[in-house]
Amino acid sequence: MADSKEKSVDNPENCADKLSELKLKQIEDDVASSYILVDIGANLTNSKYSRDLDSVVERAKDAGVRKIMVTGASVQCSKEALRLTRLYPGMLYSSAGVHPHDAKTWTDDCYDIIKELASNPECVAVGECGLDFNRNFSPQDVQMEVFEKQVHLACEVGKPLFLHERDAHDDMVRILEKFKDRMPPAVLHCFTGTTAQALKYLEMGLYIGLTGFLWKDKSDDGVRSILEKGLIPLDRLLIETDAPFMYPNVRGSKIPANIKQALSDRSLSFLNRYCTFQRNEPCSLPVIVEMIAAYMNRPVDEVAMATTINAIKLFGFS
Repeated sequence: MADSKEKSVDNPENCADKLSELKLKQIEDDVASSYILVDIGANLTNSKYSRDLDSVVERAKDAGVRKIMVTGASVQCSKEALRLTRLYPGMLYSSAGVHPHDAKTWTDDCYDIIKELASNPECVAVGECGLDFNRNFSPQDVQMEVFEKQVHLACEVGKPLFLHERDAHDDMVRILEKFKDRMPPAVLHCFTGTTAQALKYLEMGLYIGLTGFLWKDKSDDGVRSILEKGLIPLDRLLIETDAPFMYPNVRGSKIPANIKQALSDRSLSFLNRYCTFQRNEPCSLPVIVEMIAAYMNRPVDEVAMATTINAIKLFGFS
């Protein structure tokens, strides 16, 4: 009886060894499940990040996000985005442009200011620019005029276009085709359109950027369907959070059970702990790439690596 009791008591050294093994396995699991990702669009100049941007950037790194392009949506925002790149060199990059919502604020000196901002090596794209006929915060004719000027500017400086389009597909195509012989590469950011629209943009050589919008897409001919049919080639796909917007609500009833099951505990831990509807963060990017891969029925590592290579190729990240 005494012998059996002695056998049931663990040696303290053995316990320590087992604990070390468990910790090592956890570290190995974390490393193995950490992707190498690029967030091609995050609005980190937004005031919602004014108090804890250091923590936001660190969380993104911990989640596997290696590069973030800070979106410029106005002249002032573009200046601030460039400033942030100097605070986080090698991690943050920027774009410079005027969003269609702010097209009405365009003045004669905007072209030269954006051109100067875009001349900096940390500024890797012209935009966010384009057309938004859904909300029409600026008159449509003004939007088209300002957008065309920014496409011309991108052609002049030779930097990629970061494009925004809502309910304006035909006019977007018409303006871009004016510059088809000299237009630099471009990405249609936060795509939410139809199959026909996606195929047209791909035919024009554009990249397609996808966000957490996936969770609420309920169209029979929308982004989910496009992914399920495999219509976006991996070498034309990019991913982004559009933070603090486009929170991927993975608990939503619109997401099928098999998609939810494809989401890793590690990725969900970042999303559930740090992101909300009110403030999404770049650390939600792993959940987004896992959703995309699940809808495509492709290995998530393959999709993650392809989107990262595409971003490096498009924007010239080091």
